[in-house]
Amino acid sequence: MDSLVSTDWLAAHLGEPDLVVLDATRHLPGVERVPLEDFRTAHLPGARFLDLASLTDRDSSVPGALPRGEQLAERLGALGVTAKTRVVLYDDSAIKSAARAWFMFRLFGHERIAILDGGWGKWSMEGRPVESDPVAPEPAKYAVGARRPIVRSKADILANIDAGEEQVVDARDADRFTGATIDTVHGLPGGHIPGARNLFFRDLFRDDGTYRPIPELRAAVAKAGLDPDRPIVASCGSGMTASVVLFALHLIGRDDFALYDGSWAEWGADPDTPKETGPAS
Repeated sequence: MDSLVSTDWLAAHLGEPDLVVLDATRHLPGVERVPLEDFRTAHLPGARFLDLASLTDRDSSVPGALPRGEQLAERLGALGVTAKTRVVLYDDSAIKSAARAWFMFRLFGHERIAILDGGWGKWSMEGRPVESDPVAPEPAKYAVGARRPIVRSKADILANIDAGEEQVVDARDADRFTGATIDTVHGLPGGHIPGARNLFFRDLFRDDGTYRPIPELRAAVAKAGLDPDRPIVASCGSGMTASVVLFALHLIGRDDFALYDGSWAEWGADPDTPKETGPAS
């Protein structure tokens, strides 16, 4: 199974015993939609609801932190997922939240994981079958893998400003990155981590919500001033759309990356962290 699967592929493989489809929809604060209600109204045949918004380590000081391994294992087990299950993620979100779920799976070593290209929007636009019936999977035992060292802390990013060992890329729009506008999502001034590059996550998609072809993704990475042969750390507002950039890097064959999970919600709120405005230097 490829990391990015088409609607045609999924339609041909739905119902296979080792394949589970998960709705990984999550919205930005202020969006007047409730993912679970939408899921109950209509979802892909046999899909299960991941409840991505609740998969967070509430004991962490990092806003909206990634879940602990045992949290992920408990949720996936309840959804009938094992470590050998092939999982296809989809979403119906403007922030392409399936990528955040994909990163969680990768973080704990689950390799049989894919994103549905175009998500719910493309599936429904094509008139493919949907369901509204409740889904009650048989619980399973999920053996979570060891956590990979692909998450960066605020301290890591501070150290990297001087060391420069990893490139930092910010997935937010140019106005928030440069400081031309405030970050209304998090109620913070705009700006960015010193030395960061800017690659707006929406530039990685075509008009129909599918990912751009590999050559275009490579061109977008190069245009942002990033060297794909060197390590890259992605940031955004809260670790969501940064995951989209990391997934795009994965698609072009570059997996030497990490996520700054706290992102601007943490960095921008700390009066002691250095910040820059204006275009990437």
